[in-house]
Amino acid sequence: MNSVIFYTRTQCGLCEDAKITLKLLQGELGFEITEIDIDDSDDLTERFGLMIPVVERGGEILQYGQIDYFTLSKRLHDKTR
Repeated sequence: MNSVIFYTRTQCGLCEDAKITLKLLQGELGFEITEIDIDDSDDLTERFGLMIPVVERGGEILQYGQIDYFTLSKRLHDKTR
């Protein structure tokens, strides 16, 4: 697994929690995290505004909103098989 895209925005408590979860999984699985602030793009704000935070890999949204360690870990492990 190479890279995970993490869509976020400033002043987002769920995003901060999700970032901690992603960092823990990054330590286990060794992927890169590309963090993108949706407020920098009207298109991304329109696409993800109500879903933030969003974790995406290979064009597939793995989880959004309330990111939890166990669900995201399972989805990422499934993607590495």
